[in-house]
Amino acid sequence: MIFLDQARTAASANPRMTALVCERYGAPDVLAFEDIPRPSPRQDELLVRVLASTITAGDRRVRSMDMPEGFHTLGRLALGWRGPRNAVLGAEFAGVVQAAGDRVKRFTPGDAVFGIRGFGMGGHAHYLCISANGAIARKPEQLSFEEAAALSFGGGTALSFLLRAGLVAGETILINGASGNVGLAAVQLAGIMGGQVTGVCSAAHQEQVLSLGATRVINYQREDFTAAGQLYDLVFDVACNQRIERCLGVLKPGGRLVRLQSSLAEMCRAMLLPRRAGRRVIVGTAEERADHLERLAEWVRQGRYAPTIARVFPFAQAIEAHRYADRPGHGGSVVIAMKSTVENGALPPPAAS
Repeated sequence: MIFLDQARTAASANPRMTALVCERYGAPDVLAFEDIPRPSPRQDELLVRVLASTITAGDRRVRSMDMPEGFHTLGRLALGWRGPRNAVLGAEFAGVVQAAGDRVKRFTPGDAVFGIRGFGMGGHAHYLCISANGAIARKPEQLSFEEAAALSFGGGTALSFLLRAGLVAGETILINGASGNVGLAAVQLAGIMGGQVTGVCSAAHQEQVLSLGATRVINYQREDFTAAGQLYDLVFDVACNQRIERCLGVLKPGGRLVRLQSSLAEMCRAMLLPRRAGRRVIVGTAEERADHLERLAEWVRQGRYAPTIARVFPFAQAIEAHRYADRPGHGGSVVIAMKSTVENGALPPPAAS
């Protein structure tokens, strides 16, 4: 009996959790469920019990090392040469604060939150730790955890670049790739900011893009937006299936081109292109900021913005969820529900320590 009590004490002192782990690059079949140590929060960190996560474009790139041309070596140096240094994927998450470090003031245990850890990942597990000063905010009450998990990546990326581009009310904006996760968010946010939105997508997603606020949709299967003769104040290029020079050709004087996916050579060329008639190219990575997430949450509370979900998978089917996310054209976030009984924001009972 003494030995059994000692074993129980050791187990409680070193709690474990289930995680979806990626130890080498490749297709979804490289993923595996493992029992790993549960993280412990530092003084300025939160321990979050994850109730939902998503599979973002970043997760897929880290898992597969499918990087834009010129970034493969840099990607391996940054993320890990043989496999991801942070083996638990899942940049985006929603859940409940389980514990807070001594220096944390913004959140307390029991708070429902959502956020993004970028290449820190960690959402494809039952717990993660995140800085209380990181990209994390309180969950809008009207959203389920599955819905809240889909707020950060698409909405945060779109908002970051729209702010960098300086979109103002009354300007015209073309969104190329309007039916993807970031594109669908950009359609809504550009409308909130007063832009006149034209979306470029396939026929299958035209109604969806129009329903989210676009005033016009171009079917890329029938029409080349770079050859249509229409000029815009801002081209928000998510698909990046046209050369930079062709996209610049549809900008008004003083117009801006946001380019979300570019090869290393294209990024270098974009920085060296002359600013003819004041036109400029914006490339790089999105900022992950708490104030951006708080702004998105407020727009959700006002009924002006909503995350778009393609499909929800239970955690047990997370590998199949990655296979689904690899397919093109699913039109929204692919969500992994860590606990299927969570409904419309209801908090589950605290997890055992």
